[in-house]
Amino acid sequence: MNVPFERRKEDCLGKDDKSSIGSWDKPILALCNKINSKKSLYTLSSCSGRIVLIKNLDKKQPGMFILRSHDKITFNQLKKALENYDGKENLIFKQEAGILHICCKEVSDAEELLNKARTAGWKNSGIMSLSGRIVLELRSTEYISLPIYEKEILVDDKFLKILVKEANRKLERAWEKINKLEKLI
Repeated sequence: MNVPFERRKEDCLGKDDKSSIGSWDKPILALCNKINSKKSLYTLSSCSGRIVLIKNLDKKQPGMFILRSHDKITFNQLKKALENYDGKENLIFKQEAGILHICCKEVSDAEELLNKARTAGWKNSGIMSLSGRIVLELRSTEYISLPIYEKEILVDDKFLKILVKEANRKLERAWEKINKLEKLI
């Protein structure tokens, strides 16, 4: 049985937030609200970008995040998280781009939004699904990932300060792209 688009949208937007943080990221909230106000679109998931210090594990599991922030971080936050870590797993530092998954009523809606997203700088984007429902993935390009801890901190404070500065800069750039896309919609 095919469920009408409007019903799927209503059901999806009426559900409780199942993300691990339990709410939408503030920098992407206005964009999500704008998308959800359109008759032919609704958001499935979103992230405004984040900075994490994470255990290097093969699959997700509780307690894998040592540090997680959807805001800029400080050198002291990162240094303290590394110094207080007493686990056996290696750690990866990541700065991840903004991402949105959007359900579209028609392929033409997906194409139009995809073009606007690419104009706004969301270059790693595309249509993920055309069968059942039309799903668009918008992903920005800002990204850092590197090993930072293997039984000890692998880099000196000078490098950590540069890393924090670069991760924060990329996070700000992701937020600028969110604002640019919001204006184009």
